[in-house]
Amino acid sequence: MFKKITIAADERGLLFKQGSYDKYLEPGTYWLTGFTDKEILKLKLSEPFEVPGKKLNIFLQDEALVRELEIVTVADHEYVLHYEDGSFSELLPPGQHAFWSKLTNHQFIRADSREPEIPAEIDRSILVRIPFAVQSFGVAIHETGILYFNNVFQRELPPGKYDFWRGPVTVVVKTVDLRQQQLDMTGQEMLTEDKVSLRLNFVCQYSVVNPQRTLAIKSVEEQIYVTLQLVLREYVGTMKLDDLLRMKQEVGAFVLSRLQELSEGYGVIFHSAGVKDIILPGEIKDILNTVLLAEKKAQANLITRREETASTRSLLNTAKLMDENKTLYRLKELEFLEKISERIGNVSLVGGGTLTERLGQLLIHEGDGKQ
Repeated sequence: MFKKITIAADERGLLFKQGSYDKYLEPGTYWLTGFTDKEILKLKLSEPFEVPGKKLNIFLQDEALVRELEIVTVADHEYVLHYEDGSFSELLPPGQHAFWSKLTNHQFIRADSREPEIPAEIDRSILVRIPFAVQSFGVAIHETGILYFNNVFQRELPPGKYDFWRGPVTVVVKTVDLRQQQLDMTGQEMLTEDKVSLRLNFVCQYSVVNPQRTLAIKSVEEQIYVTLQLVLREYVGTMKLDDLLRMKQEVGAFVLSRLQELSEGYGVIFHSAGVKDIILPGEIKDILNTVLLAEKKAQANLITRREETASTRSLLNTAKLMDENKTLYRLKELEFLEKISERIGNVSLVGGGTLTERLGQLLIHEGDGKQ
């Protein structure tokens, strides 16, 4: 009794005797007796060369078979990308791998996992298919990235997306915000030279210009805050309250100049600084309000006196002109009589003299309190 086995054109056969590999079989028809200890295993050319339960080294002794295979060995520290006819197929794990080379063109790209940088010839679009082998980092448009391998600085990264191999090297990307930042100091208690306790609200703006230096300092913002406190105490402690209130704008200029002297050490540049508010204790407010009110009253009295003096001087000048010019005197007299006539309905005059003379005499009598 015979058993017929046909190996197609897209197949290859492996002949085993008593479970051990014997030889490689080309496409064709083969007959096995029913009582033989031989067995034929058919393999597809479109699939990787794999024999369940057998190691690859067993078959690599057959030169005829090896000529039909593409053999690749992947070391423990390597990533090998397998391409079939120019298209990415898989990432090969460490070990030996064999592929039929008859129908498919195989290409392999090797990468050392001890070197986290992914080679430029590898298309980044395939990395999403092997996330277990790749780690990604993003740097926003307003940031700069600092790249470290095993905690050793490598380089700065501009905005973008960056991919690295996962491997024995630890990859870290730290980001630094390059946008202008604002530091607010609120309710900071200070003591002036004349021992007046007050509270300051202060603000300053700065930007990072040296990310490496900034990252080398623990909590840059806190350290700038402490420096700002010390500089303000130094300045306010040398000024009296009145001077401080009068020169509030100069406080910001002084603090900004001192901060700029220290900016290089923090890896930043300071843009502006200034006092937002000066908050005084209640009793000091009352005193200042009293002083302000007294000053305003004194100013009002001074203005009143100036106006009265000016008015008197004007009257005096007018009187001199009238005394020197009779016509002007007469015009003023008529103007005065016109104003009186506007307020009086009827006037009866008895006696001699002109109307003007009689009205003038009447006004003189009324000015003396007579009827």
